[in-house]
Amino acid sequence: MKFLKLLLLLFVVQTQAQQGGMWVPSLLKGMNETEMKNLGMKMTAKDIYDVNQSSMKDAVPHFNGGCTSEVISPKGLILTNHHCGFDAIQKHSSVEHDYLTDGFWAYKMEEELPNENLTVTFIVKIEDVTTQVLAGVSSLSSEEEKQKKIQENITALSNSLPKESWQENKIRTFYEGNQYMLFVTETFKDVRLVGAPPTSIGKFGSDTDNWVWPRHTGDFSLFRIYADKNNRPASYSKDNVPYTPKHFLPISLDGIQEDDFTLVFGYPGRTNEYLPSVAIEQIVNELNPAKIEIRDRALKVEDGFMRKDNAIKIQYASKYASTANYWKKWIGETQGLKKSNAVVLKKEAEKEFQVKISKAGKDQEYGSLFSEFEKNYTEIAPYALSRDYFSEVILRNTELPGIGFKLFQLEQVYNTKGEQSFTDRKNNLINSLDEFYKNFNPAVDEKVFEQLVELYATKSPKQFLPSNLTNVNSAKLATDIYSQSKLTSFSKLKELLTGDSKTVIANLNNDKGFQFVKEVAEKYLKEVAPKYDALNLKISALQRTYMKAQLELNKDARLFPDANSTLRVTYGKVKGYEPKDATVYTPVTYLDGVMEKYIPGDYEFDVPSKLIELYNNKDYGEYGENGKMPVCFIGTNHTTGGNSGSPAIDANGNLIGLNFDRVWEGTMSDIYYDPSICRNIMVDIRYVLFIMDKYAGAKNLIEELQLVHPKKNNPLKKNILHKKTK
Repeated sequence: MKFLKLLLLLFVVQTQAQQGGMWVPSLLKGMNETEMKNLGMKMTAKDIYDVNQSSMKDAVPHFNGGCTSEVISPKGLILTNHHCGFDAIQKHSSVEHDYLTDGFWAYKMEEELPNENLTVTFIVKIEDVTTQVLAGVSSLSSEEEKQKKIQENITALSNSLPKESWQENKIRTFYEGNQYMLFVTETFKDVRLVGAPPTSIGKFGSDTDNWVWPRHTGDFSLFRIYADKNNRPASYSKDNVPYTPKHFLPISLDGIQEDDFTLVFGYPGRTNEYLPSVAIEQIVNELNPAKIEIRDRALKVEDGFMRKDNAIKIQYASKYASTANYWKKWIGETQGLKKSNAVVLKKEAEKEFQVKISKAGKDQEYGSLFSEFEKNYTEIAPYALSRDYFSEVILRNTELPGIGFKLFQLEQVYNTKGEQSFTDRKNNLINSLDEFYKNFNPAVDEKVFEQLVELYATKSPKQFLPSNLTNVNSAKLATDIYSQSKLTSFSKLKELLTGDSKTVIANLNNDKGFQFVKEVAEKYLKEVAPKYDALNLKISALQRTYMKAQLELNKDARLFPDANSTLRVTYGKVKGYEPKDATVYTPVTYLDGVMEKYIPGDYEFDVPSKLIELYNNKDYGEYGENGKMPVCFIGTNHTTGGNSGSPAIDANGNLIGLNFDRVWEGTMSDIYYDPSICRNIMVDIRYVLFIMDKYAGAKNLIEELQLVHPKKNNPLKKNILHKKTK
């Protein structure tokens, strides 16, 4: 048992049920279903995933490729996080109609706001296609040839496997390339904004409370899916009608108690639960600290501007939140990995596993795994660090260089593919950048650039620095570029891109901003990227073999696949925790805590007057509990980025909450899940309903919902799910 715990570093095997893991919903039958029932679940695996009948999977679409949402009415109403809908809310906002500050509510369907390029994607079915994908691969010698053959097989299968004309076939890898699964999907492209609370509710606590418990954030927003007259996906049209779902989630008004069963359904983005110790050591000591420092500098600059100018606050709200999210996550992750002694535990587990390899007579196949990991991670270290500096400084956290890199890629298209491809790419680029420049402020970006370029020049590996970052005066460089480059405005950019290809290329190469980015990019692409890619390919092959060894030599230990933005189920319980000595956190917060944190006029902790009035009058309607208004709760569900907006579901299949975060002490769960302190944070669905009903007066939306009392009524199983034959 000690060896199994050390090896997996994922979950504790308890006497009744295992908690932790991100499980493929089509494979729950068997041990998972038994464990879930031991935790208190009243449903069956078929209630969660069924191809022939409607099931819970039909109510949980992927929201815009990065979050999760859930269908909560027979008219296609969907619920997700406020931060998942933030871009859409921001784009509809202006100084005159500030939906970020004031909130937005559509009291009639005609008032719902369309959102260009916003999509939701449903899973129709999941199938194992490993044999077909790996056909002809084992006979190949090099890793490059194997990967090429796999991609050829995936492309052929995606095109040939059966589906309806409006559906897509998507094949994803699991267990580091040891398994491949087909997902047949339907993507809806007409998704309209229906409701959102003001940021003083939807982002209450903002960055100070992000990744923190106790939490008091009403992190939700509402959208509606529209379809054509046949209930199929269609681009936006006034003729489209609300989507009729195969299944929608009833909503429980009975609330939660500690140790209640919880199931979180969603699309977790990326985890790395099976990394070797040397990789975790590199993350903790080198990569995370560099990225944290870069984003810390950027955030301080942006925050200074946003606090002084409301227009800039609106422009940068979404960008700031995006930058801050992983900045704080990396801080917590690093602290958690150190505190939990993850590297030492991994090393001990690897020693034990090495012995197991020998006892199984597998030394020739697996005996050199850990020494090869050590060699390759040592060699890749400076390249990985240089890659992070290039990505964080040039591509992610300064905007003018990001545009410069797109233009650099445009020049490469001309050099490699010729005139027509260049013209097509140029026109697409111009069309796509119009929206970007609406939220671009050169004064803000110049100061961010100045700070980050200084870090790039002084902290990244010196051997890979281009000449323009050697002994550089970052303040002077920033002034020169932002005062002279035409990349600072959309009108100037279009002027730069006017003319035939040779004229445009010449103009670009005379631009200060482009010149800077080109020199940095060429150095990176010549000396860093190729070597990094080659070493990373070796590491990926090693990781695949390591995963194969674990699956082969630990047949009694069920290993869940790392998250990869595919539909997963994680289950656990409502549970408090003790993050440190003499500190005990209970699992539920209340509106009282909002008022305790209230700072009038504060950027993060202001409270709307209407909410204060409702609190003072204790006007909670049917959503309160013993004279108090529940706001958030925590559980042992194993979640990560991408689970934002995921439904928290009770034992009977009813919606009880909305996942939106994790506790800071447990953010290392992407690498190391510890059930004693890893907790996911959820908005209590009753707080969502309270804001919709009592605060916003959106009774039109409340009337769409199916509100139930499962604890009071003790419903029979036939009443658990909203069934409809496909």
